[in-house]
Amino acid sequence: MPILTLTTDIGQRDYLVGAIKGQFLSIDSSFVINDITHYLSQTNFPQAAYICGNAFKYYPPGSFHLVLINLYETPPKQFLVARYKQQVIICPDNGILTMITGEVPKEIMAIPVKGQNTLLELTQLIAESIVINSTDKSIKFKGATPKPIVERYPLRPTIGPNWMEGQILFIDSFENVIINITKEEFELNKNSRKFKIFFRRNEAFEEISMNYTDVPGTEKLAWFNSAGYLELALRNGNMAGLFGLQVFNEQMQQGRAAMENKWFYQTIRIMFE
Repeated sequence: MPILTLTTDIGQRDYLVGAIKGQFLSIDSSFVINDITHYLSQTNFPQAAYICGNAFKYYPPGSFHLVLINLYETPPKQFLVARYKQQVIICPDNGILTMITGEVPKEIMAIPVKGQNTLLELTQLIAESIVINSTDKSIKFKGATPKPIVERYPLRPTIGPNWMEGQILFIDSFENVIINITKEEFELNKNSRKFKIFFRRNEAFEEISMNYTDVPGTEKLAWFNSAGYLELALRNGNMAGLFGLQVFNEQMQQGRAAMENKWFYQTIRIMFE
């Protein structure tokens, strides 16, 4: 049975998600359709890439992942279908593909889009581009060679001889704060040195915990989460809210960093001793 995941910024308060599922089930009723999230920020591509990349890798090889984010920033000209690490990603050509993969995938094709289209007209076009082998249910797409694609890439930590600086990548539903520094990057630069992770001017973590049970009931902790990223948390509390930590799009919405539409990230600095 073919597996399709849906990841979008359209929410679930109306009929659209159900309608999209119906379009694909009308192509083949054996589709197994899973929701990853429908609450992506329209403008926070790094956050979307974090969610997609860390969910997709757990699906069986050959799964299909439809990502719909910020479709109408500019009129869509083509959708991309790319095979990457045994997964197939279908998404608009607006930079989200390379934000997820970190590179231009070697296997990539396009579904051309003509004229102005509603969301459901676009998803119907994608659904109708699917060709399903009736024998083994393998899937191919009717597509074309892509035109030069839009490329955007995740921000990487900046590194000095005795410091690292990362950006707040994501704040989860418990208001734990995820930083764009992986365990591998941290250990490589730490190089057996002591460290301090500053999240406010005079407040810092000096230890890495294994999990939430390493600290008492209301203490703060730093640890590497299931995705391997540095996470700052407050056990049984609200780390982001208590310490005023925010990701870039929240600050833009509040008018604190809307200058010339530039992205603004709150940074976390690690000092090594």
